[in-house]
Amino acid sequence: MLSKIFSAAITGLDAQIIEVEVDASYGLRRFDIVGLPDKAVQEAKERVSTAIESAGFKPPHHEPVKVLVSLAPADLKKEGALYDLPIALGYLAASKKTNFDPADRIFLGELALDGRLRPAKGAVCFAIACRQKGIKEIILPRENAAEAGLIAGVRAIGVETLKQAVDFLEGKIVIEPATADSRPISQKNERGNDLGLISGQESAKRALEIVAGGGHNLSMWGPPGTGKTLLAKTLPTILPELSFEESLEVTKIYSVCGLLNDQILISRRPFRAPHHTTSDAALIGGGNPPRPGEITLAHRGILFLDEFPEFHRDTLEAMRQPIEEGAINIARAKNTLSLPARFTLVIASNPCPCGNFGNPEKICVCSQSQIRMYRKKLSGPLMDRIDLFINVPAIKYEKLAGRDVEIKTTSDQVKDKVRLCRQIQQRRFGNGQTNSEMDIAQIKQYCQTDDASQRLLKNAVDSAKISARGYHRVLKVSRTIADLDGSEEIRLNHVSEALAYRPAEPV
Repeated sequence: MLSKIFSAAITGLDAQIIEVEVDASYGLRRFDIVGLPDKAVQEAKERVSTAIESAGFKPPHHEPVKVLVSLAPADLKKEGALYDLPIALGYLAASKKTNFDPADRIFLGELALDGRLRPAKGAVCFAIACRQKGIKEIILPRENAAEAGLIAGVRAIGVETLKQAVDFLEGKIVIEPATADSRPISQKNERGNDLGLISGQESAKRALEIVAGGGHNLSMWGPPGTGKTLLAKTLPTILPELSFEESLEVTKIYSVCGLLNDQILISRRPFRAPHHTTSDAALIGGGNPPRPGEITLAHRGILFLDEFPEFHRDTLEAMRQPIEEGAINIARAKNTLSLPARFTLVIASNPCPCGNFGNPEKICVCSQSQIRMYRKKLSGPLMDRIDLFINVPAIKYEKLAGRDVEIKTTSDQVKDKVRLCRQIQQRRFGNGQTNSEMDIAQIKQYCQTDDASQRLLKNAVDSAKISARGYHRVLKVSRTIADLDGSEEIRLNHVSEALAYRPAEPV
């Protein structure tokens, strides 16, 4: 007898419905799976047979039965063990050991040998696919039910064992659909990082405020130990919470990668800080099958690259397209995947390999050729995509010890200003877009300047201090500074401050 039920497969960050057909007929004992299965799927026949026996049913290897499982579409490679549950239920239905209606349902989950269901990756992606296809119910491991319950209109039924799934489908037991609180939670900083705890570096703190206000990219340079990494780690504490739509985008990414841990919905903006030895595929994304990289894991958050010149040059150059477009396209022979990568880039670098070039109190031991090679990675088109450049100098003992009278501004105070700035941009663009994402048409519409500002910009362009791309970035930063001031118009002081964050020499 032939049975047909449905499951799903992850392609990139999206789920595709998979049709699982199982034919069980008397004959020589065989158990075959077709439809481009990988090794984990091929091994399902061993797990499924033992799990069926553990659930109290007669398994295929105890009967003279030929089992053929077809996974369609056949040209899509099937990976992982989440097809165990649909294959097992398909066999039980085809061999008339159970009777249930599979319509309007999808099934997924890996079976242990004792019939338990193990957690799966990407539950929220499967639930979204159900909603898009009009499927009303998803049956999956209990640990993933709350995650799938985030999606309204889809009944997420969590089961612990194969036997429990059969009993539910036959109407012997009732399992209430899982629900999850979809409201993003306002969280306080858990790392103890706060702008108010950092002594000195007032210009750097102001730059962080602008970065958070408009989502701009930032470059920090200075000698080792001056607080560049600490400043970067405080940036998430002044960013506004994710909206539900943004939280769902980030949750999808982390769910597919198996990085949700015990969370159901991610409401804190990601902060990713990969090591400089990170490979191209790990940073940009790729592999076989393609997987999201660090730039996708930093979506809607911060990507911090410490010791920036130590990264491989080819890896850095590959970031130019995602920085500009907010997405990374991974091309393969059969298909092309587009992964989101709308992040704020923050980089930190020393002035030379030893870090003491230009320091009057320490001797630089680097040769001129070493310094040139080191700085060569900080030049060119990639650096032209950075909005703000700041120097983070060494601070004096008086400030470090707190002996100077200094008015400390806390992260919460800055966060309130940033939130108001983002609200202005929400009213302006209406789709969660920030000032850093404006295109040319939007720049012309929203970044009008007065005559004095135009003369200042003209001098900067004509003197080759800034390129055409740099000119547009100055206007974007000026717009953010004006928004932080609550000003509808961009004034001369806003443009002057934005120009001050450009490097002294063209990059």
